[in-house]
Amino acid sequence: MPRSQELASHYTRFRVGERLRLTGHSHQAWPDVAFEGQIEAWNDAAELADEKWDRAAEKADRVRHGFARLLGALPAEVALAGNTHELVVRFLSALPLRQRPRLITTDGEFHSIRRQLDRLAEDPHFELVKVGVDPLDTLAERLAARADLRTAAVLVSSVLFGNAAIVSGLRVVLAACRRAGAELLVDAYHHLNVVPFSLENEGLREAFVTGGGYKYCQLGEGNCFLRVPPHAREYRPAITGWFGEFTRLTERADGRVTYAEGPDRWAGSTYDPVSHYRAARVFDFFERELLTPDRLRELSRHQIGFLAERFDALALDPAVIARDRSLPLERVAGFLALKSPRAGALCMQLRERGVLADFRGEVLRLGPAPYLRDDQLERAVEELGKAAGKH
Repeated sequence: MPRSQELASHYTRFRVGERLRLTGHSHQAWPDVAFEGQIEAWNDAAELADEKWDRAAEKADRVRHGFARLLGALPAEVALAGNTHELVVRFLSALPLRQRPRLITTDGEFHSIRRQLDRLAEDPHFELVKVGVDPLDTLAERLAARADLRTAAVLVSSVLFGNAAIVSGLRVVLAACRRAGAELLVDAYHHLNVVPFSLENEGLREAFVTGGGYKYCQLGEGNCFLRVPPHAREYRPAITGWFGEFTRLTERADGRVTYAEGPDRWAGSTYDPVSHYRAARVFDFFERELLTPDRLRELSRHQIGFLAERFDALALDPAVIARDRSLPLERVAGFLALKSPRAGALCMQLRERGVLADFRGEVLRLGPAPYLRDDQLERAVEELGKAAGKH
């Protein structure tokens, strides 16, 4: 396993050895090869202009293969888009919502799902059921119990964005969905490339899965995916773009809109291919450096455990800031969540002390990354102790 110091040498443009960025759960640094990918995109555009799209398609295919490898899926099952919201909307547009107006989710979903479902729920034709994430151990069973013949889909995260808790037992939800004739969409954004994910091992072969590369994959913006299960190959999402029929533009079938074969039937329209040039280089880098999900999980568990140990040693007033010790560290994904009524103020104080973190409500989130050294993490916790009143 490459040491963090050795990895840092591949991230010189982001200066990861000099800066304390504990926002790895949000935006990790890009390896230097990503810059080379962006230059390659510029050169191709300058040389080929409007004929660059064949090259862009090759890069998109590389990105599909990269995500497919992390999911244990086939590349032909992976649709791409600039963000997960686009893909969630396309997923929703493929559902029989007139006949099945019920959508089931949790109260712990990220805003790309939360906001869209809340807006749909303002329409009296839709029924939105929100299941509380606590207690975590029974979440899957409680979601499964709500699926009925009026349900179009269940939408749930495999790792909660608020506290990095790993949600187990989603195969139970999938089984209930299939019995009811509904679909399951799993948001794996906070799971992928920090905790190993396998459709086979998770029992999710028949599930839709969405996520992207802005966080732990280090791909930057514009690199998200929707994994489409085999039984949904012929779905006709209502909200797609002309790239969704790019290979069949001259065809018409009884006046109906045509769709491309494979994942392109879920495509949008003209996009900026630079993101795929960058992502292709980064996927190659991860494979070359043997940064597999198993190895990244090993390093992440060490870093999360290190942060938790050093935080506990501070013995701070739990009324000021505390760690939820009821959540075992093996159930924690890519960041350490600390609850504090002063989370926002502490985040700003840390920034002033040279430590970048973030917060959601009353939760301060500390997200390490594989290129950070232990002494950097230790200094970050020391600064947190000072900011929280420990001198």
